[in-house]
Amino acid sequence: MTYQSVNPNDGKVMKSFEHLSNPQLEQSLATAEACFQTWKQTSYADRAAILNKAAALMLAHVHDFARLATLEMGKRINEARGEVKFSAAILAYYAQHAETFLAPVKLNPKVGEAHMESSPFGVLFCVEPWNFPFYQLARVAGPQLMAGNVLVVKHAGCVPQCAIAFEKLLIDAGAPIGAYTNLLISHEQSDRVVDDPRVKGVALTGSVAAGRSIAARAGQNLKKSSMELGGSDAFIVLDDADLDKTIPWAVWGRMYNAGQTCCAAKRFIVLESIADKFLERFTLALSALKPGDPMDEKTTHGPLSTEAALVQLIAQVDVAVTHGATLLLGGKRIERPGSFMQTTILTDIEPDNPAFRDEFFGPVVSFFRVKDEDAAIALANDSDFGLGGSVWTKDLERGRKVASRVDTGMMFINNIDWTDAELPFGGIKDSGYGRELGNMGIQEFVNKKLVRLATLDAPA
Repeated sequence: MTYQSVNPNDGKVMKSFEHLSNPQLEQSLATAEACFQTWKQTSYADRAAILNKAAALMLAHVHDFARLATLEMGKRINEARGEVKFSAAILAYYAQHAETFLAPVKLNPKVGEAHMESSPFGVLFCVEPWNFPFYQLARVAGPQLMAGNVLVVKHAGCVPQCAIAFEKLLIDAGAPIGAYTNLLISHEQSDRVVDDPRVKGVALTGSVAAGRSIAARAGQNLKKSSMELGGSDAFIVLDDADLDKTIPWAVWGRMYNAGQTCCAAKRFIVLESIADKFLERFTLALSALKPGDPMDEKTTHGPLSTEAALVQLIAQVDVAVTHGATLLLGGKRIERPGSFMQTTILTDIEPDNPAFRDEFFGPVVSFFRVKDEDAAIALANDSDFGLGGSVWTKDLERGRKVASRVDTGMMFINNIDWTDAELPFGGIKDSGYGRELGNMGIQEFVNKKLVRLATLDAPA
């Protein structure tokens, strides 16, 4: 595995980094384990002071962090600033709420008294993706550091400068060395970390293939894991939807982060009576997006993260068309420097087409017409994934009923706004298991210990 910053706007290599040697990796794990012995005894107030300082530093240097994300993975600068601010909000959220979330819970046994108390696992290994180079780190670091765990983190190979910057952020905020450690390691070394007895839990956000591999290895070692994997979220448009509000969300839902979001809107399932009108307006809106330098505030269509991502996505579209899909818009590389792809719409996707099951991680729309609400729900559920989804209707009660019938980890009614630290994030089926953020996120890697006090005679 290579750690290299390549600007996807122009394809130029900015900086390369060497892997850790095996002795360096061993030293990192030993330092993390030693740090845990003191960090777990640190008060919530002292941990919170560090996390709050880190949040403040992020907000004080929003542009510096955002610029790194834009240069390394092509995120439009406005979106990058939003990511940095949200990351800071997550750190501050757990600094404020962790002690309450992990407070002892009183139980009521028939005799005596009892409670559940929470204690940290220890060293956690986190494997994180490139598409949100700071948010993905914040949403494990915030809850798990506040819970008393320490983290060793393998970030994606194409965002090494973001990975290094986040580690430095926490050290600058006062975190002890070993509380949060960035590991520039190979896949083989990653397996070694999962196997290491000092590592007590594994969290991964990434592809289904990566999830299967890491989860299997964690399971062989009887270690708790959480997996946030891919998605193919349904965007269900009912016949009474307000298109003036729905179309802008449809564009945002598919094109935010150049479409490179696990919980992006990917399958647009529209009732027949409104399908033509929706498709016409959606196509016009997508066609109006302007590709350009993601550092330019006026750019509305940025590059994909890497050349490899672009090549893979174009190949997926070609396979879909070969198997009978209609290419309504786009489908090709944009002729300009960098890894840019045209906004693309595929229709007439039959169940035997690979596109019916695939996840398109980029600006590709899969469009489906259905006869009624029941057909929309059935199609939404006919997926190997189950991360998020949305339903669009003026009838809120109808929206609630549809949301309850879709098999997924998250459903949104007349919005797709998951950017709130209070809201648990995660899915089912091939989208993984476990939850991040909210109260649930901090519970993933803590021991729930029952303590019971009762004066009882032993059974005869």
